[in-house]
Amino acid sequence: MKFRKFGKLDWDVSALGFGCMRLPTADGSMMSADVNEEEAIGMIRFAIDSGVNYVDSAYPYHLGRSEVVLGKALKGGYRDRVKLATKSPVWALKKAGDFDTYLNEQLERLGEEHIDFYLFHGLGSRRWKAMLDLDVVSEAEAAVSDGRIGHIGFSFHDDVEAFKEIVDWYGGCTVCLIQHNYMDIENQAGTEGLRYAAARGLAVAVMEPLLGGNLARPPRKVREPFDEFEQSRTPADWALQWLWDQPEVSVVLSGMNSMRQVEENLRSADASAVGSLGARELELFDRVRERYKSRAVIQCTSCGYCLPCPNEVDIPGMLELYNEGVTYDDWAAPRFKYMRMMGEGKRAEACEQCGDCVEKCPQEISISEWMTKIHEMLGQGG
Repeated sequence: MKFRKFGKLDWDVSALGFGCMRLPTADGSMMSADVNEEEAIGMIRFAIDSGVNYVDSAYPYHLGRSEVVLGKALKGGYRDRVKLATKSPVWALKKAGDFDTYLNEQLERLGEEHIDFYLFHGLGSRRWKAMLDLDVVSEAEAAVSDGRIGHIGFSFHDDVEAFKEIVDWYGGCTVCLIQHNYMDIENQAGTEGLRYAAARGLAVAVMEPLLGGNLARPPRKVREPFDEFEQSRTPADWALQWLWDQPEVSVVLSGMNSMRQVEENLRSADASAVGSLGARELELFDRVRERYKSRAVIQCTSCGYCLPCPNEVDIPGMLELYNEGVTYDDWAAPRFKYMRMMGEGKRAEACEQCGDCVEKCPQEISISEWMTKIHEMLGQGG
């Protein structure tokens, strides 16, 4: 196993971390609580035996079972060999004291008295401001003082400006967790946010290195540049090596759901190094990225001229979700985001076909027609 610096801490982290969001389940769904505990525990322990020393979970993963299974996996001496990270469900914190209530519940689930890295889960501008109003940071600092938490961090889903605001406002964070991969260089925190946080001494953990597995199985035309290269690597290995090539990346979290995936990712981690990719190899990612982008069917540039919508539909967001499904030939993630993460009034179903957006669109996109198609594809009946 290769190891890397973890921000300002005097501790080296394994290049590969074990993310416990996609443990093996009976129906294969990461939303299922029916985790195959024996298989999951075997995978986690095998990874630790192979050098992985960072494990990550969260309150809602597998409807609460992830933390329970992880806690079982860490019995028998395994806890002493890893740093344990999990996340506070900040959306559920409504009043003073809620932070402690959830933290104590998570400690009980894990069967532990101490969490090494406790992250505020899924921060963006809105959730961060709500946390400030509740003074949740003071409660977290108190938990550090009494020993229940080792270090405070946050995971992030918003734009890069919101990311910088959070990094700059609270200097007590040790680690941030961002979505990053060779397709998301300008999405959410992006490469700019990665470098910004690392320059300020934060350890940067990466989630969604394979975009939910999509980058592991690119369409044939998309993957051709990789196949043409003389070095034999799988698409998944290429994507992981792109991340490990960057010195700002501390640890790459992979949500593995089979022993085969664990073994493959361990081999990739063993071959990783900062600066290992040459100019020819890095150019491959530009070609693959452009091939992915060319699959989009709605030529929206997110200029925002269509906004505000009289009915408050998030028009660019709807078009982006549809393009995501087409681009990766996978509708599961867009449907999840549409139904679980988009407010009801923001969805395509709220469109009343007024045509106001069509007149404003410089790309002359038939937005009203697309809203009907988008809801049919991403809504419950999609």
